[in-house]
Amino acid sequence: MSVRVRFAPSPTGPLHIGGVRTALYNYLFAKKHGGEFILRIEDTDQSRYVEGAEEYIINSLQWLGMSFDEGPSVGGEHIPYRQSERKEIYQKYAQQLIDSGKAYYAFDTADELAAMRAELEAAKVDNPSYNSVTRMKMKNSFTLSKEEVAAKIEAGEPHVIRLTVPIKEEIRFKDTIRDWVVVHSSTIDDKVLLKADGMPTYHLANIVDDHLMGITHVIRGEEWLPSAPLHILLYRAFGWQHPEFAHLPLLLKPEGNGKLSKRDGLLGDFPVFPMEWKDAEGEVSRGFKEDGYLPEAVLNFLSLLGWNPGTEQEIFSMEELQNAFSLAKINKSGARFDIQKAQWFNQHYIKAMDDADLAEEVNTLVDNKELAANLVTLMKDRVTFIKEIVSEVPYLFDAPQKYDEAIAAKKWNDLAKQAMPIIIELLNPIEDFTTENIHSAIWEGLPEKEIKPGKVMQALRLAVTGVGNGPDLMLMLQMLGKNEVIARIEKAMGSLG
Repeated sequence: MSVRVRFAPSPTGPLHIGGVRTALYNYLFAKKHGGEFILRIEDTDQSRYVEGAEEYIINSLQWLGMSFDEGPSVGGEHIPYRQSERKEIYQKYAQQLIDSGKAYYAFDTADELAAMRAELEAAKVDNPSYNSVTRMKMKNSFTLSKEEVAAKIEAGEPHVIRLTVPIKEEIRFKDTIRDWVVVHSSTIDDKVLLKADGMPTYHLANIVDDHLMGITHVIRGEEWLPSAPLHILLYRAFGWQHPEFAHLPLLLKPEGNGKLSKRDGLLGDFPVFPMEWKDAEGEVSRGFKEDGYLPEAVLNFLSLLGWNPGTEQEIFSMEELQNAFSLAKINKSGARFDIQKAQWFNQHYIKAMDDADLAEEVNTLVDNKELAANLVTLMKDRVTFIKEIVSEVPYLFDAPQKYDEAIAAKKWNDLAKQAMPIIIELLNPIEDFTTENIHSAIWEGLPEKEIKPGKVMQALRLAVTGVGNGPDLMLMLQMLGKNEVIARIEKAMGSLG
């Protein structure tokens, strides 16, 4: 049996990072087994449709390198891949359930449904619902004659199609992650399958599409676990074999209590979406891409939020992830979202980048290839994000306007004041202003004046950069150039005394 999995998001806004992890696990499972990864857009609820959301989903997957074998933008044997374009297909299968007695017409108005729920709540019914008992008091195919039903449909009276849930039936299935799940049909209500506007609900569309598209494994979030027994009933109603189910654990808040939300990102100052999103009101939500995360880092980070390879290995290439991934090694419990770990992965992948490739990225920020290459040498091992290679060294672009007071109080002492004019004298004759020549001049010249270089280097750094710590000082001096370095030392001597 060829493995076929699907990622089926709804275009109701930006793709949450938890959805990205679901897509990743589907992708890895498909690739490991030589199968197909399908993207399907579940947009049956047109009231929640958001313009641009579908494009956002596709762009996010493409940025992360998760190419799909079938879907809206690539086609496939099962077109169309947008549920809003498959309306006639769902109507056909809903009618099939009507004809087989597995579903029925219901003509209840919103007021009648509200009255029914109010009556059940007043009677202190634990789970007020439209089910095998309450259906007999409502306006549907069970309480109306065939002629009355036909007349109402002919007259265009609004109606829905509901699943006929068996009164006494055990729904039992095995979830790959959670083992056996057993639910009694008495706890399930007669769900609407086809709405009054002719559009299907998620439940019908999901089942029909998974069957017609040959989906072998449904890998989705645990929030869909309560719906799984209903889906099993639908498969039984159609006489179809259901796919294997695997319900993934939740992504939890950083403190580990509750599901990760957009608000958690705002409070914790981190993104919860793969890419930046701007809503209709102009509010911008941060994205991992725009924050500076590399796609490889995001994928590696997400892969370990819920899945454990069973080894100490943490760094995985995409190929290694595909080879190692297994549904059997996914945890049941939720995974705490640790943004510091994501940053750690990003640091690793920046350090692992080829210097020339990294310099090309930095050059887009500085538009100077030589400077970009020097910045990479200077900062590569010190940053979490590529943009910090530039942003963390503002003093390389502009002379300091102020000096770290704590460092000045401690290091701008009499020895430093004595050494600075000498350092200027030592640097002035250097024609080839390289790190080697700068180092030799200072380390050979200062001892001749009975000054140990190590005693005044932090003061020199303060004079040139305004701060007391940072990357390789000799390389920074080379990058700034002799005239700029001397000018800065002279300025510091005047400012600091």
